[in-house]
Amino acid sequence: MSATSTGIPGEASLSHGLRKELGLRDLVFTQILCVVGSSWVGVAAKLGQAHLVFWLAGIVFFYLPLAAVVIHLNKLLPLEGGLYQWAKAAFGPFVGFMTAWNLWMYALICVPTILFVIPTDLSYILGRGAEWIPSNRLATFCLTGLVMVAIAAVAIRGLKVAKWLHTGGSAMIVTAYLILLGLPLALKVAGKHVDYTSFPLQAPRLSWLSVAVFGQMTVGGLSGFEYVAIMAGECRSAAKTIGQSVVLSAPIIACMFILGTSSVLAFVGSRPINLIGPIPQTFRLAFGETGPGASIAPFAIVLLLGRAVAAASLIFTGLTRLPMTAGWDHLLPSWFTVLHPRSKAPVNSILFVGTVIMLLIISSMLGVHEQEAMQLLQNASNAHYGIAYVLLFALPLFATAHFRRMLPRWLQAVALAGFLSSIVAVLIAIYPIVDVESRLSYACKIGAVVAGSNLLAVLIYRRVRTKANLVKVAAGNISA
Repeated sequence: MSATSTGIPGEASLSHGLRKELGLRDLVFTQILCVVGSSWVGVAAKLGQAHLVFWLAGIVFFYLPLAAVVIHLNKLLPLEGGLYQWAKAAFGPFVGFMTAWNLWMYALICVPTILFVIPTDLSYILGRGAEWIPSNRLATFCLTGLVMVAIAAVAIRGLKVAKWLHTGGSAMIVTAYLILLGLPLALKVAGKHVDYTSFPLQAPRLSWLSVAVFGQMTVGGLSGFEYVAIMAGECRSAAKTIGQSVVLSAPIIACMFILGTSSVLAFVGSRPINLIGPIPQTFRLAFGETGPGASIAPFAIVLLLGRAVAAASLIFTGLTRLPMTAGWDHLLPSWFTVLHPRSKAPVNSILFVGTVIMLLIISSMLGVHEQEAMQLLQNASNAHYGIAYVLLFALPLFATAHFRRMLPRWLQAVALAGFLSSIVAVLIAIYPIVDVESRLSYACKIGAVVAGSNLLAVLIYRRVRTKANLVKVAAGNISA
């Protein structure tokens, strides 16, 4: 069923002159880049050999339901703005705006989270003597700031340029994971003992920590399929190609996460896991600081560094499209809808979002160590993303009868699993999985950010709607 037959304008009429730069190949690489991060295998490794059970639970109760819901909703409404447009069609403009807001806040916080990987990766590339870089606030700010300026410059050039950065970053993360997955086998062939089990079957121990890790593995690690749909208006044959990209990338991503966690455990063992850079940590432990293998580690870590830049660029690209689509609906000033005359990129939105991200980077580093800053950003991001996912999975369950009739009935049972998993992830986001100075302070910071941002969203929406109603009344009086 097409978007037009639902009573909602089709994808062509909502493109607003955007260029359709993304084909199926671009989308498959983009899905891998968006979903597969280097930190999640370290997060999962905190569960030890029980990680496989949690990965499988996340795949069954979140990952596969997400893929199914996204494929069907995108086929129904292949519109620029993705989840925002779906929620607006199902529940009305207020829920649509709140969904977009939480997705926007997730991405806004996610970009600095990804950028925080850069100083850590660089310290592993340089080796012994460079450990000071990620813990030095000035160095971290300068590095992340320079990368952010470069990302904004690429975004202004449009997807015609940015898609090659995204494709290259995807190829880099795949190559890095191939090295990671091959390490245990290569060392065994060389006659060296490695305590490695590819698919370990160990019964999990339920605790607040394991539930908190599971929440991050689902909404953090196994998420992202819907994000590409934000750029549906810039995809060729979006109703078909976005769904195909999900189907093609899903099994590759699942194997990368499961086998990658096993490799990290094989080399890190009982040592403390660096949650910002678990794969660079693994490479350094596997290849050593000296000898012939020592030169391979920096190359492999450079691949992860390239992926971090590309992923930040991708998330930033989608992030700038949400204010633009909200501007089309007059929920934000039309200033956000201004396109670059040549690249057709939302230039004002790009400049605004880039400035906000730099302010977030500065504020997140005040008074905490780099790993706690990373976790604060990551959990606040996951909480917003979890709220957006609760609303996403609510569409097949609680939308209007007319909307639900356009979706297959079995999708409701699938969506229920994702709905419950998302609620767990939101509630457990306040629990830290690293040592922090104060758990109460940590929880209060995340709770205040999430509650405060959503309250701000409500106030913005009410102000915009009140202003719009006053304009309508004034227009009616004039015509009368």
